[in-house]
Amino acid sequence: MKVAYYPGCSLHSVAREYDSSTRAVCQALGIELVEIPDWNCCGASAAHASSEYLPTALAARNLHLAEKMGLNVTSPCAACYQSLAQANWKMTGNEKLREKINEAVGQPYQGGVKVLSIIDVFTGAGIDKIQSQVVQSLKGLKVAVYYGCLLVRPPKVVSIDDSENPQALDNLIRATGAEPVDWSHKVECCGGSLSVTNEEVSLKMVKDILASATRAGANCIIDACPQCHLNLDMRQKKINKIYNTDFNIPILYFTQLLGLALGIKPIHLSMDSHFVSTGSVVSLVG
Repeated sequence: MKVAYYPGCSLHSVAREYDSSTRAVCQALGIELVEIPDWNCCGASAAHASSEYLPTALAARNLHLAEKMGLNVTSPCAACYQSLAQANWKMTGNEKLREKINEAVGQPYQGGVKVLSIIDVFTGAGIDKIQSQVVQSLKGLKVAVYYGCLLVRPPKVVSIDDSENPQALDNLIRATGAEPVDWSHKVECCGGSLSVTNEEVSLKMVKDILASATRAGANCIIDACPQCHLNLDMRQKKINKIYNTDFNIPILYFTQLLGLALGIKPIHLSMDSHFVSTGSVVSLVG
């Protein structure tokens, strides 16, 4: 499998461990990622506040570049994936909008690209193939699989199997031998974007997610979104201080967990780049 790779801003900055682990796992599975040359920010963070057309135009330029490569495109970042998928959906179904955006961008996009989540890419490679390449079973590890918002909603735009109780990422985790727990907050919002404007509300939302995972007996939480990841990982200490709790739950990108099962060394998965130590998970593979 060969796919155009859009890392986006986060994977080149605050989520470098997501980038490195994604690339390492893809290499192990024989998936060729071809980074889009001269890609630009997708505008997911704030462009929509400036103009209803700006985020579509920013994403459209990246889609055009992928189309020139003759490849479908994937982005591990859930916000980037959502931005690309939204733009593709809007422009494919609205010729008038596509003409307007293409004129603004100056590089016409014809709608010939399929936007894949990174979960789609690994699922497409085959669950059986992943299972067959596991060299270090994670049996005994209980995992809270956290999808958050952007991978599952809106259903008409994203490619997830079920917006209320998705299983695609759970199935990838099962392939490692680990056990996804049944819990109540797998698709609840973490309040990531609120952390700047209303931190109190955001902290409460994160606390509820951590509490749900703890009640379910999870040893760790895995995610696929840099914003969710930072919110869940870096805010535990502050939440403990405010709410008198004692959360100390490792937060991993799902690609890091896949990488451990495939025998990739923890250092190549950047397992030391976390606020909450991942040592309890790494110790399972020696």
